[in-house]
Amino acid sequence: MVLHALQDVDDALEATRSFLFPLRLGRWLKLALIAFFVGGGTSMPTVQIPGGTSSPSDPGTSPSTGDIPTSIPDDVLPLLVAGLAAVVVIWLVLGAVSATMEFLLVESLRQRRVALREYWGARWRQGLRLFGFRVLIGLPVVALFIGWIALFVAPLMGFADPMIAFPAFLIGLAALAVIGVLFTVVDTLTTVFVVPIMVIQDAGVLAAWRRLWASIRVAWKQYLVYLLVAGLLGIAASLLATIGVGVVALAFLIPVAVLAFAVQATLTFASTVGGAILAVLVVAYLAAVFVVWLLAQAAIVTYLRYYALFVLGDVEPSLDLIPNQRAAVRNPPVA
Repeated sequence: MVLHALQDVDDALEATRSFLFPLRLGRWLKLALIAFFVGGGTSMPTVQIPGGTSSPSDPGTSPSTGDIPTSIPDDVLPLLVAGLAAVVVIWLVLGAVSATMEFLLVESLRQRRVALREYWGARWRQGLRLFGFRVLIGLPVVALFIGWIALFVAPLMGFADPMIAFPAFLIGLAALAVIGVLFTVVDTLTTVFVVPIMVIQDAGVLAAWRRLWASIRVAWKQYLVYLLVAGLLGIAASLLATIGVGVVALAFLIPVAVLAFAVQATLTFASTVGGAILAVLVVAYLAAVFVVWLLAQAAIVTYLRYYALFVLGDVEPSLDLIPNQRAAVRNPPVA
């Protein structure tokens, strides 16, 4: 049995090279914008939990509940509500835009041209459906995470017995890990396979998932190998991009440092003009590095998504979204 996930690694690279080169600045910048919202990978953001010197099993150091405010001042509550509402609105907008950008990326690779406004007008409704699906599958993970945090906080606040809460905390950690892996798999398959099926069949998320699930039941080994190989490719690409961007950042730092020393020698940073020039240099440097990082992400996203499209089309020829690119890579014209 041919494992398409292994066979398509080189084919996707060749298709990516053909799409990105010769260099077209406009295309790269548009892809960088898409990559900013789509991201270079499918990993979930990490959440850092501040810790202290005490643990859930140390009731002797738990703070007294009398030290904890039991109410919110009237003048602070409206600000908190407004701030929370603003965060929710921003999250909804960015989430909807990010979901729609998935379709813009697939259409760009399919048609070998990046037309943001055209694709947005055709796919924004499907983008909203995808966003709704992501929220739906993400809610159980968020609820479980909040409950897990509550098991950690409750003993510290004196609301639960540490001897009971700590074992439950460990069990919750294991459950959170399992649910997190399951969520990552479902979210990844939705992004890389369900979205193309929605495009080619002009279907909704659930209909596309039913079509994908029928394929998974028949060729589950192909999809399992894809998940493993795609994960390794994502890690390797991220490492290479980090090294490349780091080298470029160091190269950019040299002229910035020279200019900074010149400003310090002539005006000093303590002066208003010198401080303003230093601020401009720092902002320009950070902006340049950020643009380079976005361009690197554009290349990574293009390759990884082409790779997924190659695998999907090989496993299910009826779902091949890029037949022309596939033919050009595997049957190049004879000179």
